[in-house]
Amino acid sequence: MKKKIVITGGSGRFAQSLKKYKNKYQLFYPTKQELNILKTKSIKIYLKKIKPNYLIHMAGMSRPMLSHDSQIVKSIDLNIIGTANITKICSELNIKLIYFSTNYVYPGSRGNYKEKDPVKPFNNYAWSKLGGECSVQMYKNSLILRICMTEFPFVHNNALCDVYNSFIFHHEVASILFKILNKKGILNIGGKRQTIYDFAKKSKPNIKKIYLKKIKNVKIPNDCSINIGKLKKYL
Repeated sequence: MKKKIVITGGSGRFAQSLKKYKNKYQLFYPTKQELNILKTKSIKIYLKKIKPNYLIHMAGMSRPMLSHDSQIVKSIDLNIIGTANITKICSELNIKLIYFSTNYVYPGSRGNYKEKDPVKPFNNYAWSKLGGECSVQMYKNSLILRICMTEFPFVHNNALCDVYNSFIFHHEVASILFKILNKKGILNIGGKRQTIYDFAKKSKPNIKKIYLKKIKNVKIPNDCSINIGKLKKYL
């Protein structure tokens, strides 16, 4: 019998890539009506019905990042309280929890961040994801993924050539995810350290260069690249 995985946030961008990836599991993508992360009763009813072995929690509020400044209540509700609700019920039902966080929880000043390095989010989006991490950390049957990923091909027509990160594409994360479900703790997921421009031009050769130092009123860390040594050992 195939093991079952419930995936919240099934209408999101990454989930579309995940649905295309062949695997040995039985996947469930509940709608917001079937599983409302803001209502523990809704979560419990759905999970008791499905009886999954794993829950991959991706539901929440993401882009645009600035929306977490203008919609603080929504950000707190979905990314912090919603994640806490999921954690509570997974703990109660002994379901392995895999939580999608972000590499932006790191300070972004020097790069090559390891999982044990101190965290210091640079914006409200990252704070909301770290807030979610806090509850997941309390549940030991869990895995926190600090991910650096984006759509394929690169969605923008220009890219920063003076900012470093560790991006990989959604389909690459999908190929990794099912190999690490049984790991626990915190794990960085991403690619090699490079400028966003160098990463982007591989999928969009004609992309234009832009410079962070020339853009006003934009808050982006200079180097939020991550160390993926731990991930390489698992793979």
